[in-house]
Amino acid sequence: MEIELQEIVDFLSQQTLFNELPEHSLVLLVNELEIRYLRRGGSFPLTDVEGDYLYLLRSGAIDWRDEQGYLVDKLAEGDCYLLECLSMNEQDHSKSHASEDCLLYMIPCEVIQSLREKSSVFEQHFLTSVQQRMKLALDRSQNGKPSAMVMQQRVSELTDHEPLIIDINTSIVSAAMSMTEKNASSVLVVNKDQLVGIISDTDLRKRCLATNISRQEPVSKIMSTELISIEENTILSDALLTMTRHQIHHLPIMRAGKAVGILSVTELMHYLGTNSAYIASDIDKANSVERLVQMSRHLPELQSNLTMQNSSARQMGEVISSITDALTRRLLMLAEQQLGDPPVPYVWLAGGSQGRNEQTSHTDQDNAMFIDDGMRSEHESYFAALSQFVCDGLNACGYVYCPGNAMASNPVWRQTVTVWSQYFNRWINEPEKKALMLSSIFFDLRPVYGDHSLFEAVHEKMLKKARANQIFIAYMVSNALIHRPPLGFFRNFVLIHDEKHDQTLDLKHRGIVPIVDIARVYALSNGIAVSNTTERLQMAHETGAMSTEMSENLLDALEYISSLRLQHQASQIRQQISVDNYIDPKSLSGLERGHLKDAFSIIKDMQEVLENRHQTGRLT
Repeated sequence: MEIELQEIVDFLSQQTLFNELPEHSLVLLVNELEIRYLRRGGSFPLTDVEGDYLYLLRSGAIDWRDEQGYLVDKLAEGDCYLLECLSMNEQDHSKSHASEDCLLYMIPCEVIQSLREKSSVFEQHFLTSVQQRMKLALDRSQNGKPSAMVMQQRVSELTDHEPLIIDINTSIVSAAMSMTEKNASSVLVVNKDQLVGIISDTDLRKRCLATNISRQEPVSKIMSTELISIEENTILSDALLTMTRHQIHHLPIMRAGKAVGILSVTELMHYLGTNSAYIASDIDKANSVERLVQMSRHLPELQSNLTMQNSSARQMGEVISSITDALTRRLLMLAEQQLGDPPVPYVWLAGGSQGRNEQTSHTDQDNAMFIDDGMRSEHESYFAALSQFVCDGLNACGYVYCPGNAMASNPVWRQTVTVWSQYFNRWINEPEKKALMLSSIFFDLRPVYGDHSLFEAVHEKMLKKARANQIFIAYMVSNALIHRPPLGFFRNFVLIHDEKHDQTLDLKHRGIVPIVDIARVYALSNGIAVSNTTERLQMAHETGAMSTEMSENLLDALEYISSLRLQHQASQIRQQISVDNYIDPKSLSGLERGHLKDAFSIIKDMQEVLENRHQTGRLT
């Protein structure tokens, strides 16, 4: 091949659209393409050619301007103009001109069509719907690894043995003998074919052998009756989350109200390795901060394993947040053991990513405390000591102190119900910069331990006030527009330029945070009580506040960006280097870069919708 042609092949291989094509396809393109020169000021696309072409800009720039002359889009080096090959050539080209001298590669659309038919990966670039492209990207990501099949398996496929079932009148000794004979670690108890309880090895030890109860007593004397069960079509990832949240080792599997199996932590460990349900259970048994610190060291490994098993970002957030909840609850219990019972009721609340059930294993802590209005000045020392104990413990477990001191150890965020009501009233009625800064923490609060009713009363009133105050909502929209996706004209990445993170993208603050902020706006403006971003977007659609397309697009964008971030962090964990949110786009495949641009485009479009709807430009 001539040197000039090889140089063009090399250039094509570095472009997002073409870099996954094999060498022979690139050579075909080079042999078929036409090279044209467009002087500055010339109209685009070219009007003196016959047929339809894909245009690849080798050098120069092309501007699109609206009827008022404002720049609305731009083609830069390496960008493609695809519309003629998509039968979408309806744009007004009279306002499209070269703003610099341009060198163009023109590839006939029939050649492009031939490649699309031969390559499903290449075809994905030409899907005209961003929604279609994002869904295909997620499908490809979630099904791209063998381990993904495990996480998506139904629990009925993982338990091939019949459960051991006994009648409620069976004696304890008979139950124990049956468990020994069947080598079972648990047995289900039924009353007239209805599941009413479960007995585990632990129940036999603690409730029978360690007490004076007769072994001839019926199993109803020692069985656990607060049953948590799952349906047989539940997928493994959801079963894992249920075990983690409730800190249980056995889950009855149900079909039409009848028990058909039991899923145990032992079975889960066989499939998943490091197991969140075991970690949560061990946390519940810990008797010291030192032991909790030891347990928390498993979290990076757990996050890495779940990522390799292709758990969704939402599942990951819920699992990690559940473990953080368990650590927090245990620290509060240990604090109460040292300090005595609280003088008045209180509730401990998680904020930020933990409050939204979206946490990863590497984050700072955000929390608050609501205290009953019966609190007196002499009670302050108790709650100060308790909150300091917990925040210190969380820091020791790897949840570093909040840089902004948004923690219950700060007396400002450790107040009575009345004071917290005043806080929210002031933030809503008199929105100002500090209130907007705190919105990402304290408008996402979720109770973790204590008297939940103390929070619920304040939260209900806050939602009503926020929904009714359009000025406050407009300020929240303005706040949601601060973090813009790193996408320039014609979908070019806008990279960070500094010594620490040079030539990278911040997936958290420029990708995930904008979606979280948008979801919060819709929650507050429509009285949606949930704090999780996915649930907020789903409910915004269900209430009619957001279209189906907008909701699904944002959900897909959130999942895709979050998954890239988790994969990036899992790689860092395996390399034992500090975890961050900064990714080099060169580390992604061309298709991945394209999908990431789609995700950023979705965010950009949604921010424009919010901005236009609430006219935030008028706010000062």
